[in-house]
Amino acid sequence: MIDGHRRSRRPRLSLAYRLRGAPPADLAAPPLLILLHGIGGNELAMAALAPAFDVRFLVISARSPLEIAPFSFAWLSVELTPDGPRVDAAEARRAWEALLAFIDEAVAAFGADPGRVFVAGFSQGGIVALAALLTAPEKIAGVVCMSGRLLPEALPAAAPHDRLRGKPVLIVHGVRDATLPVEYGRRAAATLRDLHLATDYRELDLGHATSDESVAIASSWLTDRLGS
Repeated sequence: MIDGHRRSRRPRLSLAYRLRGAPPADLAAPPLLILLHGIGGNELAMAALAPAFDVRFLVISARSPLEIAPFSFAWLSVELTPDGPRVDAAEARRAWEALLAFIDEAVAAFGADPGRVFVAGFSQGGIVALAALLTAPEKIAGVVCMSGRLLPEALPAAAPHDRLRGKPVLIVHGVRDATLPVEYGRRAAATLRDLHLATDYRELDLGHATSDESVAIASSWLTDRLGS
């Protein structure tokens, strides 16, 4: 938590956000970790998980731009149909482009390392993170998608295979997920591997939620990406 004096001096960015403490003082260009909440949440939901991640990260929990109820936000509207979730393609593009713009702003505002920007999202946050990685892989060093899916609307805009090759992704999905059944996670992992991303996939005995175990897996994976 930032004290009131420091909070008042935070840079204004295009999305509301919560910063984990102060940027690492001993790193001139710290790696950046952006946390994204799911539909109906806000930046405080993922900010609560921020202490679990490597102390070398500058951690920012961002609020998605669409207010759907008081203190409740989303990246894009979703219609649940018998054939699965349905979204508007233009709105989906605006969502991942909003994230990409926020990344640029955060890197510039906090002096983060543009080559070590990671995004970890839950549910719709993970969905948008994957779409942003596919469409602008040079801006994101790796993604953690927890209880999400791959947007079909992002595939036509995906970068060529040579730009995606080797980009690291971790997908964590619960086998008891009734909101986005585990098949979504399995299909996302298979598609990303076909696109030549370095994809790790983990299934847990979990519903549509995070847990101490899922966050620990995500944290360890991200630490490994930083190396020594």
